[in-house]
Amino acid sequence: MNYPWLAAPASDVAETARTLLGWEISANGVRVRLTEVEAYAGTGEDPASHAHRGPTPRTTVMFGPAGHAYTYFVFGVHWCLNIVCGAEGEASAVLLRAGEVVDGVDIARKRRGEKVPDRDLARGPARLVVALGITASANGTSVLDGTGPLVLTPPARPVAKAAISAGPRVGVAAAHDVPWRFWITGDATVSTYRRHAPRRRTARAAGR
Repeated sequence: MNYPWLAAPASDVAETARTLLGWEISANGVRVRLTEVEAYAGTGEDPASHAHRGPTPRTTVMFGPAGHAYTYFVFGVHWCLNIVCGAEGEASAVLLRAGEVVDGVDIARKRRGEKVPDRDLARGPARLVVALGITASANGTSVLDGTGPLVLTPPARPVAKAAISAGPRVGVAAAHDVPWRFWITGDATVSTYRRHAPRRRTARAAGR
C-alpha cells in the first residue's frame, strides 16, 4: 500500500498531520478513528519539537524511518503517541491527540473506567494511549506492517479539507501560536484547547 507521507519532507509535516485525520489506529483489541492531531517538525525548524536541538537517546526515533511509533512520558504520569513521518534523517512526527473508539468500546472502557462516556474514551493524547493499551514498549515499532502492537490504516474516504479546522498547539512552551493542531470540525471527541501557562517562580526557586 502506498503512503506518500512516508517520504514527504519534514517541512510538509503540517500537511501530513491534516492527512492523517480519519485514519484508524488499532492495538490490543481497540480501534480508534483519529479526530485530532498535532504536527511537529525537526531540527532547527520547530522550537516546540523534541527534536529541535538534534538527536538524543529519546528522540532518535523521530529521525526515521517513517511509519514508526514515537512514545514519550509527560508530566511523569502519561504516555503520548506520535507517528514518525517524512524522509529519514529529517525529524518530524504527528502527535495523536484524540479519536473516536470505533471498535472494542467495552475493552477501552475497562481500561479507562466503566463510567467514562464514549466521547471521552480517547479524547486527549493520554486517554487515547490508555484506551489502546499502549506502553513504552511500542516506541520505535512499525505502525504499518503488523510487526508492532499498533496498526495504522487509511480511511475508505479521506476527510474533506473543508471539514478540518486548524489552530495553535496545546500546552507547548514555544511556538504556541503556530496553527499546527488539526481536528475534524464539530467532532465531539476533540479535546479542549489549553494554552501553555508558564509556572510561576517562587522566591526560593528564584534564589531569593
